[in-house]
Amino acid sequence: MTMYNRGMLTRALCCLATLTLLGGCVRSRDVQKDLKILEVRTGWFDAGIVEGKNKLVPSISLKIENVSPDDISNVQVNAIFRRVGEQEAWGEHFVRAIDSGGLKAGSSTGDIVLRSTLGYTSDTSRADMLRNSQFVDARVEIFGKHGSRTWAKMGEYPIDRKLLLASQ
Repeated sequence: MTMYNRGMLTRALCCLATLTLLGGCVRSRDVQKDLKILEVRTGWFDAGIVEGKNKLVPSISLKIENVSPDDISNVQVNAIFRRVGEQEAWGEHFVRAIDSGGLKAGSSTGDIVLRSTLGYTSDTSRADMLRNSQFVDARVEIFGKHGSRTWAKMGEYPIDRKLLLASQ
């Protein structure tokens, strides 16, 4: 019985060593160097009627291009929305921008749409909301992450003061 347990222990240690070696082969990528943000469109999305009032939320649409010579997979993106002049987050949106299927070198993703859950509500029309003298513009910071690396800022964009159509 002792030899059986030693054999199991030896096999378990070999498997652990193999997994450790394989895990070391998968490196975390620098999203600031390997990826590029393209085709940015921002504006205010019509989020419908909330408690009887029109609601607008800041929105960004973008694509990500793999500018590295290697395929990349499992990239996460987080958009942090803030009102101009304020440091506090005013909503965020987290997505897996590139899934486990990966993105080939030189290729780009389809449109990635990120919207805040927070925004403005009013009894007035959406167009009038954007023209209101008390309207405060917003901006969005885009952060990316691959593997065990920390979140890295990939870009910052003002939210255009324009109404986006449902397809945008």
